[in-house]
Amino acid sequence: MTDFGAIDALLAGVKKEAPLPPAEERRALREELNLSRAQLAQALGVSPSTVGGWESGRDPSGEVREKYAYFLEGARTKLAAEAAEDAPADEPEEVALADTEVPEGAEQNIESDDDVDVLITARPCVLCGQPARHQVAGFPQHLDPAECGTAEPVVTAELPQPQRPAPDTETVQTALAEGQRQPAHGKRGVKVVPVGRRMQTTDSPDLISSAVSAALADHSGDVEAATQALVKRAIPDAMALLDHSRKGGRYDVIAHPWLPDILRKQTARGADQVWEARPKWARPELPVGEHEVTALDVNGAYLSALKTHLPLGQLEHSTGNHHDRRRAGIHLITPPAWDHDAYLPNPIGNRDEPGPLWVTEPTLRLLLRVSGPTYGLCEPPEIHESWTSGATEGLLEKFRVALKDARDRAIAADDEVTLEYVKAMYSKFVSTLGESNYNRELYRTDWMHLIRSQAFANLWWKAHRAYDEGLLVVRAMGTDELHVIGDWHAVFAEGRGVTEVKIKDTYSVGAAHNEATQPPE
Repeated sequence: MTDFGAIDALLAGVKKEAPLPPAEERRALREELNLSRAQLAQALGVSPSTVGGWESGRDPSGEVREKYAYFLEGARTKLAAEAAEDAPADEPEEVALADTEVPEGAEQNIESDDDVDVLITARPCVLCGQPARHQVAGFPQHLDPAECGTAEPVVTAELPQPQRPAPDTETVQTALAEGQRQPAHGKRGVKVVPVGRRMQTTDSPDLISSAVSAALADHSGDVEAATQALVKRAIPDAMALLDHSRKGGRYDVIAHPWLPDILRKQTARGADQVWEARPKWARPELPVGEHEVTALDVNGAYLSALKTHLPLGQLEHSTGNHHDRRRAGIHLITPPAWDHDAYLPNPIGNRDEPGPLWVTEPTLRLLLRVSGPTYGLCEPPEIHESWTSGATEGLLEKFRVALKDARDRAIAADDEVTLEYVKAMYSKFVSTLGESNYNRELYRTDWMHLIRSQAFANLWWKAHRAYDEGLLVVRAMGTDELHVIGDWHAVFAEGRGVTEVKIKDTYSVGAAHNEATQPPE
């Protein structure tokens, strides 16, 4: 074969790589078919993390690229066929931009909101699967709830005029429903609602006080019965309060976004892969002599932890030893060595297994801060990969303040009914954010882990403050238990407010054993 013949044979054997759609469309196609990464990875003979990399911007090559392109094209064809079957016969699939119908009152919102785009070609709504003419923050969906297949009838009711000093049950439940949006979410995706698209509500009274007054009236002043009734409905009432506090907010926080497998339970009764850094630490040795230990109780630990950096949208994958403070989520890190266990707990809690682990944003920020030049307590953690989204620290701030103010008023008035009701609202709100049958409105396992970890991080900083002010830290447990030796009044304010602490117990440790003993039961 001549040189030219060899070149011709080489050129004839070269194949053009199969084209691939943009990364965000790859993920959307898979999710629209309700397929997990693990399912697709098994079909392609790769790992789920490899599929995650492709959906984050990396491109496969060789034979696996051909297979992946074949799947994506097949997914696109299948979804287009399903959308065509569901579309009305007299409705064209493509319309000119000028002929696109815009719901009444939405024109101003579309023009003033950068997240909303008018689609020339109808695409399946992420909420109901029906053809949609608009795209919000990259997600095709209906702007008008009446057009969405997930929409439910909207029931409106006027607040009746109270005929007695205490409002009746119907009044309070209507008030709690004020500001509550019509549910508009599906199994996948996050709904982002432009400002002005929410149901308009009138200014409503203090929802918590109204609910307590109604419960007491319904149970003829029986405090115990009213408290039980309020605690029983704490979850839906908390969600109604959250909705009310979000009026005028840019983002709809009622969401069921896609979550990576790291945030899913490994077994039906097991846990996911996220490490919350719950402290369970005791000082190994005390100075010689007998000491009186004060067990302090930190008030409203989960309530304070609602102020934390929460991801706004769907988590996106990234790799590399880099932390973006504008984003939040979970991170795979190798934690640094901790050489101060003799007097301070490890920021990652008690962990026996060495090596990398998935931690939350509050834990990572705590490690980065204590490893910085101000404290220099350890080396920085090594970040391997992350699942994050753009974040804000104030997402739940109005919700938190409403609960805190109600709690403060209840303490001042010695109102135990309201106090127990508020405590149930924020504690159950946090505990049901994950895979729970009791809260179907908000499914954010990542938020649950972040809020809990923020509570643990807050306790760690209280332990550090006590140590820095000259106290001997004896124990740090869970979210709210700190045992110290010394004049703690000079460090912490005593009281029942969320910025204060109260005495849980006092006990003595003697010189005989010279070590931190278990506190009395």
